Amino acid sequence: QVQLVESGGGMVQAGGSLRLSCEASGRTFSTSRMGWFRQAPEKDREFVATISSGGTLRNYAGSVRGRFTISRDNAKNTVYLQMNSLKPEDTAVYYCAVHSSGTLSSRSSYSYWGQGTQVTVSS
Repeated sequence: QVQLVESGGGMVQAGGSLRLSCEASGRTFSTSRMGWFRQAPEKDREFVATISSGGTLRNYAGSVRGRFTISRDNAKNTVYLQMNSLKPEDTAVYYCAVHSSGTLSSRSSYSYWGQGTQVTVSS
């Protein structure tokens, strides 16, 4: 069993930055690919970014590429999402998840999920 706890969300003005953290319990973190997703009100949960178990391979959604950076610290069982140049359309609840198998950008490819952290960007 894996438990994920996100933190670091909040309210920020457009153009600002936030760093989200996701701490994982369990011994399999260092061997697991991790991902970040987000869900805005009345919208489907969408892929944001993913990182390989060793941290060398990263993929991003087109809407965040160049502004967001995913990273991880396996010694701390933590994955991060650095968000810069935030826009009002980035407002959503952000979730981290453990990739199990399948398409990296597909929600159904991820098994364990955190409870989410709210990010609100004002214009």
